[in-house]
Amino acid sequence: MSAAILHGFMLALGLILPLGVQNTFVLTQGALHRRWAGALPAILTASVCDTLLVSVAVSGVSLLVLTVPWFKAALSWVGVLFLAVLGWLTWRSAPAVETTGDEEWPARRQLIFTASVSLLNPHAILDTVAVIGTNSLQYGGTARLAFTLACIAVSWLWFFGLATGGHFLGRLAVSGGSGQDLGRNFLRWLNRISAVIMWGVAFQFLLNLM
Repeated sequence: MSAAILHGFMLALGLILPLGVQNTFVLTQGALHRRWAGALPAILTASVCDTLLVSVAVSGVSLLVLTVPWFKAALSWVGVLFLAVLGWLTWRSAPAVETTGDEEWPARRQLIFTASVSLLNPHAILDTVAVIGTNSLQYGGTARLAFTLACIAVSWLWFFGLATGGHFLGRLAVSGGSGQDLGRNFLRWLNRISAVIMWGVAFQFLLNLM
């Protein structure tokens, strides 16, 4: 069972580390809120969505996606359009250099946006299905459960840590002192980096479809 836990932990960590759409949004919310707890809706929604995707993947049901070519293609086309539009909206909503609190997202908006980038992002879905789902097939019973819980634990720990790091950098932008310029530059470019990542993922899927 310890091997299954280590396998699940390292596999999930490798998948979640790259700076993707979901990660940059959680990081941004941590930075923009004056109180760390203000980013909790984004943190919890991202964690719950990942829990749902992992659970479905290891159940074996989601592997059907890989065996239905037209469904996989349709999912990719939807993802291209979704990420292209979302990237444009994110670029236009880049926060000002000074953080006054006016840029803070309400809980409902955080929930909807986080759920959309988590559950409507074909890159995340296919990665979960193809990688975590297929790797889980080598285990059974309690070993598969341990593998699944390890993958889920990584998501929860990662999103809480990511928002905390973002919050620390965001506070530098308004605290003054030597870290102020670093914090301000971080807030200025974070949304734009997120937008570019979205466009990059959309372009990757478009190339695959063509």
